[in-house]
Amino acid sequence: MERKKNNSATNENLRFSLALMGFLFVGGLALASFTYKTTTEKNPIAITSTGKSEIVYQSQTETPDVSQTEKIKFTPPPAVKIIITPPDPTPPAPVVTPPLPPPVVVGPVIVAPTPPEIIDFPDVEARFPGGAAALQKWISNNVEYPETSIIMEDQGRVTLSFVVEPNGAITNIEIIKKVTKELDREAKRVTRKMPNWIPGEVQGKKVRTRCSLPVVFTLY
Repeated sequence: MERKKNNSATNENLRFSLALMGFLFVGGLALASFTYKTTTEKNPIAITSTGKSEIVYQSQTETPDVSQTEKIKFTPPPAVKIIITPPDPTPPAPVVTPPLPPPVVVGPVIVAPTPPEIIDFPDVEARFPGGAAALQKWISNNVEYPETSIIMEDQGRVTLSFVVEPNGAITNIEIIKKVTKELDREAKRVTRKMPNWIPGEVQGKKVRTRCSLPVVFTLY
């Protein structure tokens, strides 16, 4: 007995198998589209000067998170300005030393001659013209008794020392014994007013001679 085939049953089984395969294929594509992430971009092609094309590879950079960059503020350091002064090409001016002043010509130093020695005990004593009596008379006629000394009744002997020069002039008057200020001043004044004396001598030569003179003030 010959077995007959059922075409309807065969077609139903084939349709179910094809539908199941299609469903699995579509599901696989959908799952792959969600899980697959492109990490590289297409590399552009650059044309060089030789006319050949070259592939320029570019790396994929990750885009930073904008929220994180806004939180961190970077303050750049202050700029330091360095100024370099070029050397002056102009050479420094030479130092000019002023000329020295001409030497000052100093004239000869004049040294005053040393006065002759004063002789205390000459061979011939110096004397007033006319002698001691003439000297006493001259002093009596030229002395002026100070009024203050008269009122105070001041009296006394004022002794003076002086030098008779070789020309007879009176110099170096000093008071060696004082009484009062007024009487001392008057005795010095009258001695300075005396005329020239006759100078003393040593071995016939006129010399400087030291003499002393008392002036007596007496109230009558």
